Order: sequence, then structure tokens, then C-alpha cells
Amino acid sequence: MAATLDVISEGRLELGIGWGSAPAELGIYGISDDTPSQRSSRLAEGLTILEAMFTGERFDHDGEFFHLAGAVGRPRPVSGRVPVHIGGAGPTLTMPLVARHADWWNCPSYAIDERRQRQRLSGSARVSVQRPIGLAVTDSDAEEVTALATHRLGRWGGLVTGTADQVADVLCRDAAEGVEGFVLTFHDFGQEATLRHFMAEVAPRVRDDASLVIE
Repeated sequence: MAATLDVISEGRLELGIGWGSAPAELGIYGISDDTPSQRSSRLAEGLTILEAMFTGERFDHDGEFFHLAGAVGRPRPVSGRVPVHIGGAGPTLTMPLVARHADWWNCPSYAIDERRQRQRLSGSARVSVQRPIGLAVTDSDAEEVTALATHRLGRWGGLVTGTADQVADVLCRDAAEGVEGFVLTFHDFGQEATLRHFMAEVAPRVRDDASLVIE
């Protein structure tokens, strides 16, 4: 399905994936009661299969979790593979998967302060970060926006609030430290006016610093 969507979108798909580190969320949707180690191992095996599927050639796989005989993945992705983003920051169960399989490591906002340390474990993967954003249009509404962002997003970690210049300052520092992409959540959940203000006043300045992906 990912390869089909990649072809339909002319190679624009990027596949974000993780092994599921929040048991409560998994329980809500009845997904699994496996241990963290089992979920990580299942994802590792799944990523190995995914890479074989991207080749478009038939293959067999006899693993711990999956068994395939004569499997084939078609159509092939436009560029030969769909870029894989692996999110998370655990040094034991997540970062080895990043180093082995990921095109991108997506550092979650709760691990922002440990990003440089964890990045040493990410192999050749490019780095993106999650950032919750409280973006004020003017100085006069900065306090109100900061309060709302803190209430809604503060527990996530890595919160950035302020005017366009203040938000851009932080994102530019991230870029200077090797971050190449951002996945952003806004205080008002991405109202059109806020997104337009960000793209007009913040994104151009950050992009001037580096070649970035902003989502």
C-alpha cells in the first residue's frame, strides 16, 4: 500500500513508523499486549521484509513473527524505496533500528534535550525533530499564546513559544546543530491563519539557514 501511494503521489510519500511505546494507547485500540522487546523485534523484522518488498523481486522469509513464501511487492516505489522515518529515542530498543533501517530519525519532543547524545546512535539517518509551537502574531498576544501552548502542549517537552522571530531563533539553532526536518504541532492545532503566518514569517528564515523539510 505504501508503494502504491508513493507511485500515485509521484514519489512524495515518506513512511513514519515506530514500535509502539505507549501501552495505554495500544490497549485502547486492542493492538497488542506484547512486551516492549517483542514489539521492537516485530518492527525490526517488519522493516527487513519491507526492504525486500521494495525490490519488486520475489522472496521468502521465515522469521520469528512473519513467514512469507514467494512474496513480491509491486509496484516498486518511484525512487526504489519509500523513505522510512523511525520515531523514538530509546537507546536499547529504538536507536538500533534507526541505525540499521531508517532514512530519517524523528526525535520526539520529549527527547529534545538528549538529541545530540542519541544522534550518535542514529547511524547515517538524517535527523528530524518534533516541536510543539506556540506562535504569536504580535508581542501583545505572546503571553496569551504561550499560556495556551503550555496548557495544551507543555507536557510534551521541547515547547517553543513567542513571536515569529523568537520561534525562528530556536528552529535555526536546531538546524545549525544538524537537524534537517521539523514535524510541528501548533498551539491552535494548525488554524489556517497560524500556518500562513508561520510559512510567511518563520519558514523562509529557517530555510535560509539550511535545506529543510517542514511538515
